[in-house]
Amino acid sequence: MSHKQQKKDGNTGTSREALGLVPAKETAAPACPLADALAEGFVHGDALELLPRLPARSVDLFFMSPPYADARAYSRIHPDRYVEWFLPFARAMLDAAKDSGSMILNIKNRVANRGALKGQRHPYVYALVLALQHMGWRWLETYIWAKPNAVPGRFGPRTKDSFEYVYHFAKGVRPHFDLDAVRVPYKADPAEIARRKRDTLGRRNTMAGFGRDRTKTYLLGGADPGNVVSVPQTYNQHRGVAHTAAMPEGLAEFFIRVASPAGGVVIDPFAGSGTTVVVARRLGRLAGGFELHEEYVAEAKRRLAADVADDVPGSLTDAG
Repeated sequence: MSHKQQKKDGNTGTSREALGLVPAKETAAPACPLADALAEGFVHGDALELLPRLPARSVDLFFMSPPYADARAYSRIHPDRYVEWFLPFARAMLDAAKDSGSMILNIKNRVANRGALKGQRHPYVYALVLALQHMGWRWLETYIWAKPNAVPGRFGPRTKDSFEYVYHFAKGVRPHFDLDAVRVPYKADPAEIARRKRDTLGRRNTMAGFGRDRTKTYLLGGADPGNVVSVPQTYNQHRGVAHTAAMPEGLAEFFIRVASPAGGVVIDPFAGSGTTVVVARRLGRLAGGFELHEEYVAEAKRRLAADVADDVPGSLTDAG
């Protein structure tokens, strides 16, 4: 979807007028960062300062891949302090999320490279999940992002990391969740699918007494992809993209489709080179991002103008 089309927000189901947003003038600290993000795509600034300025109950989905612990030179957070570092962001997002809103977090486990846990998996990811749940975020699901082309790691004795976690948290008891938007094609051939649709006795119980009524699932047009999402890793940081941890657009697309409504507001507080925003706008959402590093903001705006989120489009497959 073009930038001009995005200004016609009434066509996507949620107008900026309905949100009471008026873009702020160019300032170092925008008075209304949501308005600026939705108008311009990206706001240069610290999300810790910008998130608390978002209107209450204004955002449908926060989707992000924040800096991992001890992972990148541009943002090193010791795993022992990671939970303490992240919780203020989470608190502000909880206040800004709609009652039907979600926070979806892609984060990677780490092998400790120093300290008492050196050589072991550090538990900071699990500690963070429990702390978020204690804060009031409802922990709905843990997804596995399976990376079929993952590169070998440096730390033995163990196999290479070929997955990352994606955690889905919701603010309220009835979050937006559209499973139909992410269904995958059935593996059966068309003739078999047509036969199953005509089957009035679709329940098939196993010897143990378990089964399901397949007549209710075949009419939905596709299979439930499950909570293992297979998307190839992107390596476009070697192809001129000014970021060393670019996300594949297939991952962003899956969660934006399932956890935000058409015309909904999607915010990435750690926007990086802009994949979340580019994909979300392409899918008809009102989207914007915050980014601390000015050089990444420039790259993200370039990609948004070109509607380029990734050099590898990625694909969603049923990993089951």
